[in-house]
Amino acid sequence: MKKGFFITFEGPEGSGKTTQARKLEESLRDKGYFVRLVREPGGTAVGEEIRQVLLRKGREIVPLTELLLYQAARAQNTDENILPFLDQGGIIISDRYADSSVAYQGYGRGLPRDEIERINRMVCSGLRPDLTVLLDLDPEVGLERGNKEEFDRLEQENLDFHRRVRNGYLEMSREYDHYWTLPATENPEILQDRILKKVLTLLESRAQMGKGENN
Repeated sequence: MKKGFFITFEGPEGSGKTTQARKLEESLRDKGYFVRLVREPGGTAVGEEIRQVLLRKGREIVPLTELLLYQAARAQNTDENILPFLDQGGIIISDRYADSSVAYQGYGRGLPRDEIERINRMVCSGLRPDLTVLLDLDPEVGLERGNKEEFDRLEQENLDFHRRVRNGYLEMSREYDHYWTLPATENPEILQDRILKKVLTLLESRAQMGKGENN
């Protein structure tokens, strides 16, 4: 059992996952937890440069190149930030992680899911989240929430692409026990409270398991 606790936030564009990830970090920090928020792509100097390449408008990137750039940023973030912090017993909250590649480059772009997951296992050193919060939302609603003039390269994709991404997330949520799906249309403050309560319960359960192993 790893020492720390790993939480990821996933969801279609406009689902509010970034806001909820930040709120959870603030709440846990206020309660005295050793917590760190990271994002994908990004989180490191290398990752942030890759992020600029990936999300810049008007840039044509073929699906395989896109996948490998995301994986390069993820490899750096995992090795530089995530694994060391978890090894210290900290709580990592990640705004997107490996399942984003399955949803976006797999279901969205049509690359083979099994190959993406194989690369994910290598890049992530087999790391899987303890909890993935999926904020589900109709892509049409999510895209209407944003300012189209500020959309990045992925946000500018057509509606069918974003629908495939959402379907990918929903399929993964049915397959994986660590997924917890919430409606992104719910009041943000209510969502924040529900997520915090869920995480605190899981952390307490982990602490009790640790005590049992030490006895």
